[in-house]
Amino acid sequence: MTRLRCAVVGAGYLGRFHAQKYAGLADCELVGVADPSTAVRERLQAELGVAGTADHRELLGRVDAVSIATPTALHHAVARDFLAAGAHVLVEKPITATAEEARELIALAAARQLVLQVGHLERFNPVILAVAGELSSPRFIESNRLAPFKPRGTDVSVVLDLMIHDIDLIEHMVRSPIASIDAIGAPVFTDEIDIANARMRFANGCVADVTASRISLKAERKLRVFQANAYLSIDLQQKLLSVVRKPAVIEEGTLPKVDLEERSFEQGDALADEIRSFVDAVRQGKRPVVSGEDGLRALETATRIAELVNRGAGAGEGGPPAGILSG
Repeated sequence: MTRLRCAVVGAGYLGRFHAQKYAGLADCELVGVADPSTAVRERLQAELGVAGTADHRELLGRVDAVSIATPTALHHAVARDFLAAGAHVLVEKPITATAEEARELIALAAARQLVLQVGHLERFNPVILAVAGELSSPRFIESNRLAPFKPRGTDVSVVLDLMIHDIDLIEHMVRSPIASIDAIGAPVFTDEIDIANARMRFANGCVADVTASRISLKAERKLRVFQANAYLSIDLQQKLLSVVRKPAVIEEGTLPKVDLEERSFEQGDALADEIRSFVDAVRQGKRPVVSGEDGLRALETATRIAELVNRGAGAGEGGPPAGILSG
């Protein structure tokens, strides 16, 4: 089998892990990394023996597939360059800074028959993979994604940095258009939104309450899904799944004895699974697990939420109260 020539653009914290995964795949050749930092390039050359360049354009035409882990503002320009040069693209979330940019990349990938995958890593979480068989018309979903403050990722709001993971998961679970959104939030440590809550109402009647914070004292990533006859508790961080099912028969006048199933999963390596999935999609010419369209959908919803939060925060006296703004 011909080895797939791969590269990574943006070789900082996350990009370094991408480079490590490609280097570890027998059917891939890590051709190069691109990053403006000399120190970053030298570290990866010492660690993986891979050549580095400051300008990603030096890799155009030399690779079959690329991971893009640059700051969000650069996703569109860099991905467009590689797609135009005929390379398949895995771009970190959010897919781009704006929906218009995302649509352009999706159209370009389709025209060139190239894979465009978006790095919504939670789709490869073993708990999410396991819960798929348990889902049946969710009616209410609650999610909490909390993290201590870190400077990395603060170039965008917490909605685009953290909440977008759960937006993607919830939209993937519900599979219905959003009818309305209420949102509230605030900047605390940065000029961007650092904590936010949104209530998403779907056309099929499902409601999702989503909270994200990057100024918490502890880390937490949990979803709770309520549907007819069952309740699912999903701990994305600890890799735990609890399923509480309604019993087949409830005797009148007695408390129902619910069926409880608890499952735990190995931590695994979601990033390795994501990159392996990307490589398989490239080789087989199939739709990726998280497509450009999926990334666009999550971005559009996240953008609506951020706009509602900002509008509420700036409404001032006489304006509509934050959290009662509907999109």
